[in-house]
Amino acid sequence: MAQGIANHMLKGLVEAESAGVEPSKVHPLAIKALSEIGVDISSARSKHVSELGEKSFDLVVTVCDGAKARCPSWPGQGKRTHFGLPDPARATGDPDEKMAAFRAVRDRIIQGLIPHIKRELDI
Repeated sequence: MAQGIANHMLKGLVEAESAGVEPSKVHPLAIKALSEIGVDISSARSKHVSELGEKSFDLVVTVCDGAKARCPSWPGQGKRTHFGLPDPARATGDPDEKMAAFRAVRDRIIQGLIPHIKRELDI
């Protein structure tokens, strides 16, 4: 979700990539939550951090909240920072409660992570 929002909101300023240690399918509720704000991630795919090779980045942001031990360390170049977000895929409850968890993370990305990236990159 962060990659899709960053590439949408900071188009022309950044090119965000996303990868993790446990790639899976992009969650359908993530696709739905972003489609509600006009961001299409329906063709996105989850990547393992090894797929990025030793690519250099200006900024590497980890977002895994509560699982820092499993967050990958980046061997390539780039300033590193952390902005913790809960994993909405771990939300429990009925379908409306699960959707609310995805919306809450989406909104934290917009209201918190995007300004954090702008500050870190001075843009």
